[in-house]
Amino acid sequence: MGLLRLLLLAVLASEPAAAGGAETVGNSSEGLLEFSVGKFRYLELKKPFPEEAILHHISSNVAFLIFQIHSQYQNTTVSFSETLLPNASGTGTDKGLVFILRPEQSICTWHLETSDPEPVQNVAIPLSYSESDPIPGGCNLEFDLDIDSNIYLEYNFFETTIKFAPANLGHARGADAPPCDVKTGQDSRWRLQYDVYQYFLPENDLTEEALLRHLQRMAEVPQVQANAVKVVTLTADDKTSVSFSSLRGQGVIYNVIVRDPFLNTSAAYVPAHTYACSFEAGEDNCSSLGRVSTKVFFTLSALLGLFICFFGHRFWKTELFFIGFIFMGFFFYILITRLTPVKYDVRLVLTAVAGSVGGIFLVAAWWRFGILVLCMLCVGLVLGFLISSVTFFTPLGNLKVFRDDSVFWVTFSCIAILIPVVFMGCLRILNILSCGFIGSYSVVLAVDSYLYTSLSYITLNVLKRVLHMDFRRAFINVPFQTNDFIILAVWGMLAVSGITLQIRRERGQPFFPPHPYKLWKRERERRVTNILDPSYHIPPLRERLYGRLAQIKELFQKEQPAGERTPLLL
Repeated sequence: MGLLRLLLLAVLASEPAAAGGAETVGNSSEGLLEFSVGKFRYLELKKPFPEEAILHHISSNVAFLIFQIHSQYQNTTVSFSETLLPNASGTGTDKGLVFILRPEQSICTWHLETSDPEPVQNVAIPLSYSESDPIPGGCNLEFDLDIDSNIYLEYNFFETTIKFAPANLGHARGADAPPCDVKTGQDSRWRLQYDVYQYFLPENDLTEEALLRHLQRMAEVPQVQANAVKVVTLTADDKTSVSFSSLRGQGVIYNVIVRDPFLNTSAAYVPAHTYACSFEAGEDNCSSLGRVSTKVFFTLSALLGLFICFFGHRFWKTELFFIGFIFMGFFFYILITRLTPVKYDVRLVLTAVAGSVGGIFLVAAWWRFGILVLCMLCVGLVLGFLISSVTFFTPLGNLKVFRDDSVFWVTFSCIAILIPVVFMGCLRILNILSCGFIGSYSVVLAVDSYLYTSLSYITLNVLKRVLHMDFRRAFINVPFQTNDFIILAVWGMLAVSGITLQIRRERGQPFFPPHPYKLWKRERERRVTNILDPSYHIPPLRERLYGRLAQIKELFQKEQPAGERTPLLL
């Protein structure tokens, strides 16, 4: 069998090299999958049938190869040999191996297999680099492979973290690799720089075809630089770990390009992707992220918010209930999440109850004391919170200075407090603006519970930072695609319409309603002293309740037959 294998490799080496773009079907001979340098190939792997990939006619100016294979969520194993060794194989959804070529070597093989019981759709590509290009993962000391060009990705609800091994300087075939940590000068690997790139898949598209197609834009250096967004540049002194805000249900591809600024060369690591959710989970998986409790909560909030957007100033007490609900609900959710391990649905129900209590309390405080400035301070702070959240939703939030919690929260609080202070002289305008922007944004949050939109992360990023201490180091980039532009237009249209309608309707009207308790007290005194007022003769509330109960009892009493029931008196 070994002799037949050698003969077969010799025949393949004598054939002309294949040309073309991304290959959907490649040539195969006797179980061998033929690849060409820089050409993608789609393939399907099945559990009991491992495959062997082969690349022939490797140019003599190629110093090393990176073979990478990708799937959506099912694991694939790539190895240098049929026997799987920890330092010569990798298993995962985005895996690659670096092959340092020997002198005169023109053929290279890899072994591919999967342990998943279902067939796995993959896309794979071998990439070649010269001796002047840096070797991704060439100074690996943390992971299993000797030379590890893979990006290791971890995620939770709050953040997604990528890690990778440091690179090394390139070298010619047959030469020894430069030492990694003997020298730290400009003639060592410490001169290398790492550009971290982020690429967003189309929103609400969880298909396998879309992922494998877009992964082809993140494999080679020119394509990565042309299609992805560079987030940060790391030096050899920095830790090779970067955190991002997790976007559940949104596909994201990450890659790192290592550059040698002295030789002006570069090489790409193996790209890694995530949806920040599981396709195989029984509950709350990628296909069903929106919980019923979330949809009910935010739908009801959106209905009330839509009413406030157009009629909030006229129905002052309803608006105060809405503001008190937001105020108390937000702080209660933070408190119960940080202090108790209760489940999400229970937390949401308790938040709704606490928010309702907060809304009733604010309405009661206005009814009894009538302190307009205090009520408008609450309204202005909620609007200030939204405006401050929008400010840090922009690229301003990724500035390094704001990774310090003290700087971030002081700046955030100053912006939030500045809004009610600026509008303290025109409280009606402040109130109408708050109704328009806050009420319409509740509609955005309701849409997000049914359909992904990045605009929900305006406030969600702030909530994440409160609940998760390590979120301060995360980059908060989000995609802004067609759905987001449409929802942003709807938000703006609702806000402008609501504000315009309320300003026109309230023209010539009193700025705010009078103190309810004083009105009630004055009305009660008037009824007591004015006997000509028909309301003076209205029975007290207790007598009216007793009378109403008596009428209800009569409905259930048996009717007495008509006629005389007593004996005649003589």
